[in-house]
Amino acid sequence: MPTRNEKDACDLLDTDHKAVKRMFKEYEELTGSRARSAMQKKMDLAHQICHELTVHAQIEEEIFYPALREAIKDTDMLAEAEVEHQTAKDLIAQIEAMADADEMFDAKVKVLGEYIDHHVKEERNEIFPKARSARKLDLIAMRDELQARKDELVAEMEAMAA
Repeated sequence: MPTRNEKDACDLLDTDHKAVKRMFKEYEELTGSRARSAMQKKMDLAHQICHELTVHAQIEEEIFYPALREAIKDTDMLAEAEVEHQTAKDLIAQIEAMADADEMFDAKVKVLGEYIDHHVKEERNEIFPKARSARKLDLIAMRDELQARKDELVAEMEAMAA
Protein backbone atom coordinates (compact mmCIF):
# COMPACT_ATOMS: atom_id res chain seq x y z
CA MET A 1 0.00 0.00 0.00
CA PRO A 2 1.53 3.36 -1.03
CA THR A 3 2.08 6.00 1.60
CA ARG A 4 -0.13 9.06 1.37
CA ASN A 5 2.84 11.37 0.94
CA GLU A 6 3.83 9.55 -2.25
CA LYS A 7 2.41 11.40 -5.24
CA ASP A 8 -0.34 9.54 -7.10
CA ALA A 9 -2.31 9.99 -10.33
CA CYS A 10 -4.69 12.46 -8.67
CA ASP A 11 -1.74 14.59 -7.51
CA LEU A 12 -0.31 14.63 -11.04
CA LEU A 13 -3.66 15.73 -12.49
CA ASP A 14 -4.09 18.33 -9.76
CA THR A 15 -0.63 19.75 -10.51
CA ASP A 16 -1.89 20.35 -14.07
CA HIS A 17 -5.00 22.02 -12.63
CA LYS A 18 -2.89 24.40 -10.55
CA ALA A 19 -0.59 25.27 -13.47
CA VAL A 20 -3.52 26.12 -15.73
CA LYS A 21 -5.18 28.14 -12.95
CA ARG A 22 -2.00 30.27 -12.71
CA MET A 23 -2.07 30.81 -16.49
CA PHE A 24 -5.72 31.90 -16.38
CA LYS A 25 -4.83 34.38 -13.58
CA GLU A 26 -1.93 35.74 -15.64
CA TYR A 27 -4.25 36.09 -18.65
CA GLU A 28 -6.81 37.95 -16.52
CA GLU A 29 -4.12 40.39 -15.37
CA LEU A 30 -3.24 41.13 -19.00
CA THR A 31 -6.85 41.85 -20.05
CA GLY A 32 -6.69 45.41 -18.70
CA SER A 33 -3.74 46.33 -20.90
CA ARG A 34 -4.14 47.65 -24.42
CA ALA A 35 -0.41 47.50 -25.18
CA ARG A 36 0.44 45.59 -28.33
CA SER A 37 2.89 43.43 -26.38
CA ALA A 38 0.10 42.51 -23.93
CA MET A 39 -2.18 41.53 -26.82
CA GLN A 40 0.46 39.16 -28.22
CA LYS A 41 1.21 37.81 -24.76
CA LYS A 42 -2.52 37.12 -24.24
CA MET A 43 -2.71 35.23 -27.54
CA ASP A 44 0.38 33.18 -26.65
CA LEU A 45 -0.90 32.47 -23.14
CA ALA A 46 -4.36 31.49 -24.39
CA HIS A 47 -2.81 29.05 -26.84
CA GLN A 48 -0.58 27.64 -24.10
CA ILE A 49 -3.67 27.17 -21.89
CA CYS A 50 -5.46 25.42 -24.75
CA HIS A 51 -2.53 23.07 -25.35
CA GLU A 52 -2.21 22.23 -21.65
CA LEU A 53 -5.94 21.54 -21.35
CA THR A 54 -5.98 19.45 -24.53
CA VAL A 55 -3.18 17.20 -23.26
CA HIS A 56 -4.72 17.03 -19.78
CA ALA A 57 -8.16 16.06 -21.09
CA GLN A 58 -6.66 13.44 -23.39
CA ILE A 59 -4.71 11.65 -20.63
CA GLU A 60 -7.77 11.70 -18.39
CA GLU A 61 -9.98 10.29 -21.16
CA GLU A 62 -7.47 7.66 -22.31
CA ILE A 63 -6.20 6.44 -18.94
CA PHE A 64 -7.76 7.89 -15.78
CA TYR A 65 -11.50 7.80 -16.55
CA PRO A 66 -11.56 4.30 -18.12
CA ALA A 67 -9.64 2.83 -15.16
CA LEU A 68 -11.94 4.59 -12.71
CA ARG A 69 -15.03 3.43 -14.63
CA GLU A 70 -13.82 -0.16 -14.13
CA ALA A 71 -13.10 0.33 -10.41
CA ILE A 72 -16.18 2.16 -9.09
CA LYS A 73 -19.93 1.60 -9.26
CA ASP A 74 -21.17 5.20 -9.54
CA THR A 75 -20.01 6.34 -12.97
CA ASP A 76 -22.53 9.18 -13.47
CA MET A 77 -19.92 11.71 -12.40
CA LEU A 78 -17.51 10.34 -15.02
CA ALA A 79 -20.12 10.74 -17.74
CA GLU A 80 -20.67 14.32 -16.58
CA ALA A 81 -16.90 14.96 -16.58
CA GLU A 82 -16.65 13.66 -20.16
CA VAL A 83 -19.47 15.98 -21.27
CA GLU A 84 -17.64 18.86 -19.56
CA HIS A 85 -14.47 17.89 -21.44
CA GLN A 86 -16.32 18.00 -24.77
CA THR A 87 -17.72 21.46 -24.03
CA ALA A 88 -14.24 22.68 -23.03
CA LYS A 89 -12.82 21.21 -26.26
CA ASP A 90 -15.44 23.11 -28.27
CA LEU A 91 -14.42 26.38 -26.58
CA ILE A 92 -10.73 25.55 -27.06
CA ALA A 93 -11.32 25.02 -30.79
CA GLN A 94 -13.09 28.39 -31.01
CA ILE A 95 -10.24 30.16 -29.18
CA GLU A 96 -7.57 28.50 -31.32
CA ALA A 97 -9.42 29.50 -34.51
CA MET A 98 -9.50 33.21 -33.59
CA ALA A 99 -6.87 35.47 -35.11
CA ASP A 100 -7.05 38.42 -32.70
CA ALA A 101 -7.36 38.91 -28.97
CA ASP A 102 -10.55 40.98 -29.12
CA GLU A 103 -13.35 41.22 -26.56
CA MET A 104 -14.90 37.92 -27.77
CA PHE A 105 -11.51 36.25 -27.43
CA ASP A 106 -11.23 37.54 -23.86
CA ALA A 107 -14.79 36.43 -23.13
CA LYS A 108 -14.16 32.92 -24.43
CA VAL A 109 -10.94 32.56 -22.43
CA LYS A 110 -12.72 33.86 -19.31
CA VAL A 111 -15.64 31.43 -19.73
CA LEU A 112 -13.21 28.57 -20.37
CA GLY A 113 -11.43 29.49 -17.12
CA GLU A 114 -14.70 29.52 -15.18
CA TYR A 115 -15.71 26.24 -16.75
CA ILE A 116 -12.40 24.60 -15.90
CA ASP A 117 -12.65 25.93 -12.31
CA HIS A 118 -16.01 24.18 -11.94
CA HIS A 119 -14.67 20.97 -13.47
CA VAL A 120 -11.59 20.98 -11.20
CA LYS A 121 -13.74 21.42 -8.08
CA GLU A 122 -15.81 18.38 -9.05
CA GLU A 123 -12.70 16.32 -9.68
CA ARG A 124 -11.11 17.34 -6.38
CA ASN A 125 -14.27 16.92 -4.29
CA GLU A 126 -15.91 13.91 -5.95
CA ILE A 127 -13.77 12.03 -8.45
CA PHE A 128 -10.36 12.04 -6.72
CA PRO A 129 -11.73 10.84 -3.34
CA LYS A 130 -13.55 7.97 -5.10
CA ALA A 131 -10.40 7.11 -7.05
CA ARG A 132 -8.32 7.08 -3.87
CA SER A 133 -10.78 4.85 -2.05
CA ALA A 134 -11.14 2.35 -4.94
CA ARG A 135 -9.25 -0.77 -3.94
CA LYS A 136 -8.72 -1.98 -7.50
CA LEU A 137 -6.77 1.11 -8.61
CA ASP A 138 -2.99 1.46 -8.40
CA LEU A 139 -2.79 5.26 -8.55
CA ILE A 140 1.01 5.25 -8.22
CA ALA A 141 1.45 3.09 -11.33
CA MET A 142 -1.24 5.14 -13.08
CA ARG A 143 0.67 8.35 -12.25
CA ASP A 144 3.65 6.99 -14.19
CA GLU A 145 1.44 5.94 -17.09
CA LEU A 146 -0.25 9.37 -17.17
CA GLN A 147 3.13 11.14 -17.09
CA ALA A 148 4.54 8.99 -19.91
CA ARG A 149 1.49 9.63 -22.11
CA LYS A 150 1.56 13.34 -21.27
CA ASP A 151 5.23 13.52 -22.30
CA GLU A 152 4.38 11.78 -25.60
CA LEU A 153 1.53 14.17 -26.37
CA VAL A 154 3.59 17.25 -25.53
CA ALA A 155 6.40 16.00 -27.80
CA GLU A 156 3.88 15.41 -30.62
CA MET A 157 2.46 18.93 -30.23
CA GLU A 158 5.94 20.45 -30.21
CA ALA A 159 6.88 18.50 -33.35
CA MET A 160 3.71 19.67 -35.12
CA ALA A 161 4.39 23.30 -34.13
CA ALA A 162 7.99 23.21 -35.40
